[in-house]
Amino acid sequence: MKITMLGTGHAMVTECYNTCFIISDHNRNFLVDGGGGNTILRQIKYAGFHCTDMHEIFITHKHVDHLMGIIWIIRTLSQQMAKGNFSEEIHVYGHEQVITLVQDLLEKLLLKKQLKYIHQYIHFHTVQNHETRRILDRNVTFFDIQSTKEKQFGFTMELDNHKKLTCCGDEPFNPCEKQYAENSTWLLHEAFCLYAQADIFSPYEKHHSTVKDACQTAEELGVQNLILYHTEDTNLKNRKQLYTEEGSPYFHGKLYIPDDLEVISLSE
Repeated sequence: MKITMLGTGHAMVTECYNTCFIISDHNRNFLVDGGGGNTILRQIKYAGFHCTDMHEIFITHKHVDHLMGIIWIIRTLSQQMAKGNFSEEIHVYGHEQVITLVQDLLEKLLLKKQLKYIHQYIHFHTVQNHETRRILDRNVTFFDIQSTKEKQFGFTMELDNHKKLTCCGDEPFNPCEKQYAENSTWLLHEAFCLYAQADIFSPYEKHHSTVKDACQTAEELGVQNLILYHTEDTNLKNRKQLYTEEGSPYFHGKLYIPDDLEVISLSE
């Protein structure tokens, strides 16, 4: 298994793409969020995939920087279907507000001939808090992170040998997530900026975490591998070094600060 980070930035980045990623296993792919625009098509291409490789999709919440790229993916899929190049079924998951909004946007923005194929091949699934679905032939349990801004779901996925991967969304850790995140082999957690630069980026006013905060949380949860994302982009060249230097004293597992298009093996 592997995870490909298509984007690693927060909503307003211009030097990298918004946070979204692909979990791949045995030539099946699970896309989590789509970023904020059609740059998702370039990211998927440069990562060595095609939109038709995205067999299952999860949208965490309805913020622009997570949702709008999905519209472009579905539009691309409909065009491939119309050309006879693709006829597989695609499954899209999200809580009720997300699914309702995506379907409404598609009905308003796409052509009738495109919608015909979408209705035939793309299936939308509303998931509930604590609900488990089979994705990549694995149990994936969705949970409400109890966001103070916008209803948002995270998820935990069962891996081989009793391991698990947990995604906590793009807000600070909430104690309600502990039952899913505790003792995770892999934890994906947002880190808006360095704690040392909190006075510059004001993460707490935006309801986000710093690198220090995320690393302290992961340490307390007994996490083995921590992936930080949803960051600022003012110093991408040195981001990996700076974030590692701040986070390492607080987290003693393996710390990852990926760049866009970086691939991480989940077998490590």
